[in-house]
Amino acid sequence: MTTAEALLNMRGVCKRFPGVQALDEAELEVVPGEVHVLLGENGAGKSTLMKVLCGQYTADAGVVEFAGEDHRPADPLEAEKQGLVMIHQELNLVAGLSAAENIFLGHEPTSGGLIHGEAMRQGARDLLRRLRCDVDPDIPVGRLSVAEQQLVEIARALRADARLLVMDEPTAALSDAEIEALFDVIRELCRSGVTIIYISHRMKEIFVVGNQVTVMRDGRTVGTRQVGQTDVGELIQLMVGRTIAEQIPKREVSIGEPVLEVEGLVREGVLGPISLAVHEGEILGVAGLMGSGRTELARAIFGADPIDAGEIRVGDRVLPGGDPAAAIAAGLGFITEDRKQQGLILQCSVAENIILTALDDISRFGVIDLGAERERAGILVDRLRIQTPSLEQEVMNLSGGNQQKVVLARWLAARCRVLLFDEPTRGIDVGAKVEIYELIGELVEQGVAILLISSEMPELLGLADRVTVMHEGELQGILPRAEVTQERIMELALQFTA
Repeated sequence: MTTAEALLNMRGVCKRFPGVQALDEAELEVVPGEVHVLLGENGAGKSTLMKVLCGQYTADAGVVEFAGEDHRPADPLEAEKQGLVMIHQELNLVAGLSAAENIFLGHEPTSGGLIHGEAMRQGARDLLRRLRCDVDPDIPVGRLSVAEQQLVEIARALRADARLLVMDEPTAALSDAEIEALFDVIRELCRSGVTIIYISHRMKEIFVVGNQVTVMRDGRTVGTRQVGQTDVGELIQLMVGRTIAEQIPKREVSIGEPVLEVEGLVREGVLGPISLAVHEGEILGVAGLMGSGRTELARAIFGADPIDAGEIRVGDRVLPGGDPAAAIAAGLGFITEDRKQQGLILQCSVAENIILTALDDISRFGVIDLGAERERAGILVDRLRIQTPSLEQEVMNLSGGNQQKVVLARWLAARCRVLLFDEPTRGIDVGAKVEIYELIGELVEQGVAILLISSEMPELLGLADRVTVMHEGELQGILPRAEVTQERIMELALQFTA
């Protein structure tokens, strides 16, 4: 690709905030009619670069050319007039206004000084029909699904005659079916002449929808590749400076005595009977398809759900079913699949979330020692390298990776003997994944027993000492590390015979 062919050319772009060099000589070239994926860890500079492009930030240095002309929009409205629109991860819609009103907001068709409602509705219908969307233009967008709201945002971009559409993590809140429908819309937009810059950290999406991919790291552009001429391994190495093997380093640890023992566990119609054991310093992986009962197993062991039969022991303590407090007291911790709904109190501070499992240690006569809270939380924030402005920061304002580290810090504060990890790296970037893998390695070296539930085969293959596979609430076998392969796991998960 040459500069002459580019619709967009960004060279040497720099942007500094107090104490942070957000962009450092960043570069990006995008040709017309393609889906150009912008890839990188949280904090790599992707969104900052796009905000410079769309007029939300002014670059400190560098050259930006759009359609062959110097491009320095004073604000997003000026960028939109030039045919450049950004759809943010947090959608920018007015919930109480209709779909048509949102699409034409600030650009309403008028007649005799009054808004021409029918013309606006018909225009909205035409734009939504182009996106194969049958949303009623009169419905308030607050009543639409996230996927439908996204299509309203795209329709608004089409109303503005967007030549270049920037989409920031557009699939973050969509189902698989909604994602595929969005990809169809993106392909249709490209066929009609719209160029897409697609920001994502989901590797598999790149190879489904992308034509080219540019990788950023620490505010710099580290490489651009044709999607058909690269692979996941190369892209990850560009993102984090490590190979896949270096990402998931397996630590060789002496396996000790059983710490968690489950015998004959049954939850009628859901689980069982299930028997397993996890030893000191061991990682027992749990594989299975969606609906196989993996999360239900973890919840039953932890006491979040009741059981109908069976025995759960941590060390020499038998746990009463359905009693999380007893499980925690015995040294059992649970990193849940959904950190926002089940793992965190989003409106509380980082320190308050971390210290929840250790309140007895820092309280006297029911009064929390705030100094002790800060001290203990501060130690764990430093140990896990949690990026937060302060211990008082509301945890809802942290990135997904840092939120997950806060959940982990809470259970480290409880000094657990057994940890149940349910999809510990879901929805976080590659760099944060590496840090969590390193922490898991440190924990097993200290003798912690880990039950690791994961849908990501590389995690199971790279971390687990043994892998058990679930199907319809039952264990289908436990594979020693030497026999763990993706094919064997899938055979058991799908009930195929080898």
